[in-house]
Amino acid sequence: MAIPHEIDPRATGDPRNVYRSDEQFYRSDRPEQPVLPEDRPRGGRPADPVRHRSTWATVALVAGIILLVLVGIALFP
Repeated sequence: MAIPHEIDPRATGDPRNVYRSDEQFYRSDRPEQPVLPEDRPRGGRPADPVRHRSTWATVALVAGIILLVLVGIALFP
């Protein structure tokens, strides 16, 4: 018994059983210029340094949150 993926030997002359080679198949949808420029080139200039908040801004933010919680507790006992 033949392997199930083989072509039936009675149909070898059928033109529908002619398959393209891998090279022909993969070449069919490739562009004329297969080498494309990078849309996001790697490297280039160094990244900008990360800017952090100052210490006073962080202290003010934490103090504001604590003050908001205390005012909320005082107004709604």
